[in-house]
Amino acid sequence: QVQPVESGGGLVQAGGSLTLSCTTSGRTFRDYNMSWFRQAPGNEREFVAAISWSGENTAYGDSVKGRFTISRDNDKHTVYLQMNSLKSEDTARYYCAVDPLPYYSVTSVKNWGQGTQVTVSS
Repeated sequence: QVQPVESGGGLVQAGGSLTLSCTTSGRTFRDYNMSWFRQAPGNEREFVAAISWSGENTAYGDSVKGRFTISRDNDKHTVYLQMNSLKSEDTARYYCAVDPLPYYSVTSVKNWGQGTQVTVSS
């Protein structure tokens, strides 16, 4: 089983930036597309961003377009989520997922990590 491990969350002021990281083990990381999701208290888990196995293609949820950037380093088995211009509504627990099909599908994810908490203060 693939178990993602997320890190990099924390408390940040509105307008600030934060970079999340996600590493995996147990499979060939570079073979798989990766996605980020998030879940705020009382809300459903939602798609944030996705990146293809090569890093050439990316996709973003409407609420984060232009502010968040997803990237990956296959040699380090790590995917990143650079978050800029953070807003209070970005407060959530962030999770990465290995190869969800389609890339935005919460229900297709078989193994969730523990996630990392991001809290944006206004």
